[in-house]
Amino acid sequence: FSGKSGLRSGRQKGAESYMTELDFAGRVSYFGMPGWNLGASIYQGDSETILYNELDLDNVNAVAIADSSKIGIDMIGFDARYINGAFQARGQYIVGDLSNTDQYNAKTDSDLGSKIKGYYVEAGYDIMSNNPSNEKLVLFIRTEKYNTHAEVDGIVKNKAYNRTENTFGLTWHVADGAAFKIDYQTISNKASDLETNKVNMGVAIWF
Repeated sequence: FSGKSGLRSGRQKGAESYMTELDFAGRVSYFGMPGWNLGASIYQGDSETILYNELDLDNVNAVAIADSSKIGIDMIGFDARYINGAFQARGQYIVGDLSNTDQYNAKTDSDLGSKIKGYYVEAGYDIMSNNPSNEKLVLFIRTEKYNTHAEVDGIVKNKAYNRTENTFGLTWHVADGAAFKIDYQTISNKASDLETNKVNMGVAIWF
């Protein structure tokens, strides 16, 4: 974990995952209004630093020993989606409170914040909505703001971790579950007046 990437690097690959304690995750969705999908999610649990200090050569398995530096994670999120004909919109807000970050930072020489939060809002319009085929060409715009140093414990806030990204582009849905995408993105943060500009292209397949 770090101030720059927050909890992102704590994700585990399936073959390397382990469990020492039970965590809790839950979600409630509401579909009571035409075109709307509203949701609220919660996550609560602990994460641990892992030290691989023994190798079982017979079974070729690494034995993971949990470090004493635990991070308590309490996260809550709200999300909404709306579709009306060719128009679509969505948004999400997430806030996470992290405990024991001062001890974790002292032990790992990291700069993890004690609170992280962020949101995004996106709107799009299918400019091929009158096309009888299943193809869609969605013109979209998105703004997002996230701060992995919303609050800190025992360290100084880094304004570079308070970031804003604005994106606009096109997504061409050639079929259900397949799309091509191109967008232009501007990235900035509170520590500098400089702005980074990017052009992104990608292919998405869902099956």
